[in-house]
Amino acid sequence: MKILGISGSCRENKVSGVHTLVKTVLENTGIEYELISLRKKNIGGCIACLGCVKDNICKVKDDLADMRDIIVKADAYVIGAPNYYSTLNAVTHAFLERMFQFRHQEGDLLWGKLAVSVGVGGTTGQFPADAIEGFMMYNFIETVAKVSGQGAASCFTCGHGETCKVGIPTMLYGEGFKMTDDMIPDVARQPDVMQAAVDAGKLLGERLLKGHDREKVTMGVQQKMMEQFGSSI
Repeated sequence: MKILGISGSCRENKVSGVHTLVKTVLENTGIEYELISLRKKNIGGCIACLGCVKDNICKVKDDLADMRDIIVKADAYVIGAPNYYSTLNAVTHAFLERMFQFRHQEGDLLWGKLAVSVGVGGTTGQFPADAIEGFMMYNFIETVAKVSGQGAASCFTCGHGETCKVGIPTMLYGEGFKMTDDMIPDVARQPDVMQAAVDAGKLLGERLLKGHDREKVTMGVQQKMMEQFGSSI
């Protein structure tokens, strides 16, 4: 049994809130895992060529091609992304778009698996966490928990954080503030967020170790998705 962790942050791991939370979730599952960072990976979005229709294998040749086997073999996923413009950043979005390759002809390679979604943003990580859950739903994967934290927006390190009137520091602290290190958001200094990551990992581990009926999970996610579609019509 193995869990695949994906950190969609383009920052170095040591300064990435996404990486911190994804790793914390994984470490608390009690299950073997592999954590992959999408930083510096060449992964493009789906090009709608339909080359994957016959065999459920994407024909785009980039760094995702080498990741396909572990995606298929993983029993669960912990996927995290930063908040860019109240949604996912590009490389995480592209990674998730390319899961389209598994959907054809009732391809059930991912159906009924489990996931935890993680989001981190300058004000909130809720938007990317919700978006990841949406992608999981389309693949009939159940998101058992979502973890959202506040990270350091780029405005804190761009060099103009104290004077820019439209930057996030000004939005948070008002004009004329003096920036100090303790003002810069860090998920590691947010006990409730770190505890949420610990709890999410434990829940995911318990669900996997207890054993779950993938067919039942699939039907549950399908039903939830259809209800959402129905309410939007």
